[in-house]
This record gives sequence, C-alpha cells and structure tokens, in this order.
Amino acid sequence: MDPKTLRKLVESISKTVKSLKKCEVECLIILFYDLVERADMRLDNVGLDRDAFRTILHALFGMTDDKLMNRVFFAFDKDSDNCINVNEWVKGLSVFLRGTLEEKLKFCFEVYYLNGDDGCISQEEIFDLLKNSLYQQSPEEETGDGIKELVDITLKKMDYDNDGKISFADFEKAAKEDRLMMEVLGQCLPEAKICLDFEALAFRHIDTS
Repeated sequence: MDPKTLRKLVESISKTVKSLKKCEVECLIILFYDLVERADMRLDNVGLDRDAFRTILHALFGMTDDKLMNRVFFAFDKDSDNCINVNEWVKGLSVFLRGTLEEKLKFCFEVYYLNGDDGCISQEEIFDLLKNSLYQQSPEEETGDGIKELVDITLKKMDYDNDGKISFADFEKAAKEDRLMMEVLGQCLPEAKICLDFEALAFRHIDTS
C-alpha cells in the first residue's frame, strides 16, 4: 500500500475509533495487510475469512474455544459478508485493547446473542453456551441435568424482569454489579496481559521518545 493511500485510510478509520492514536491505527492496518498476505487469501475483497481469523485469535490472543471464536468472528464481521475487512479489524481490536466497559459489554452480548430477532439471549442459547464452556473445561463431566441447573442459576442472577431470557439491560445490570458475569457464558475477550503483549508486538515501531 502506498503512503498516500495508507494516510487516507488511517484518517478515515481514526474518525470512528477514538480509543487508539493515529499511529496505533496505522500499525494495526499494516499488521492486517501482513496477515492477509500470509493467509494467502483469494477473495474479491481483501480480508480475513473465518479460518484465517480463528487462527489469529488463537495465535495472538490465546483463544482456544472453536464455538466462541466463530461467534467472535461474526461479532467483528459487521457487514455479514463472512470476511473481516480492515475497518472491522481495527474497530474490533479497539474493543479488545482499549474498549470501555460499555463497549465490552455490548461486544460480549453480541457474541452470546446470535439467534432470534427479539434482541435477547434465549434459554436455549444459554444452555448451548454453558454446555460448550463446560465441555471445554471437562469433557467427561458434562450432563444435561447439571447444565439445566446452571441455566436456572444464570437466569436467577441475570434475568431481572423474569421473562425467561436475558436482554441487554439485564446483562448490563448484572455485569456492572459483578464483572465476572460479563463472560459467564464463555470467554470472548482476551486476558489483559495478552492484550498488553499484543500491543507490545503490534506497536513496537512507534517512537515513544
């Protein structure tokens, strides 16, 4: 990418990503195109497909849960074209690295809420996510009855309006009262230390003097 095109892209993306400096946005753009080139993508639009993105989540952010990595991909992929473009890449990483509590809450809720059209996390989704989370931790101990009990406990803690599902208002209130509730259905944000390690790698050429 020539310097003039890069500058224009940095300016454009920086207008919508306030938590990152322009030099950091530039570094993430350069990293994106490097990763796309390494992935040897053959797409009409330059971007990362689900497999390439999941490889990056695993290698750079230590994620290992296939189901949740798929959901993180869909949360990044705002235009639903099954490809992460450079704008989606920088905006998604801005939440990972510097997101406010509100931004992280919205991101986690979006990862958990995929099905239906009522804007709520259903009991079925809670069951599936908890089942998946438990299986990752201990494959041999997963039981349907035990998971149903966990669903009931989760709803008691988060379903403030008692309608049998979790709205964003429910989710936000529960997570603000207890931060652990933000990722109760599975880890979808990288750990703080991993984010710092990523920043050290991605922003290593920035002159801080």
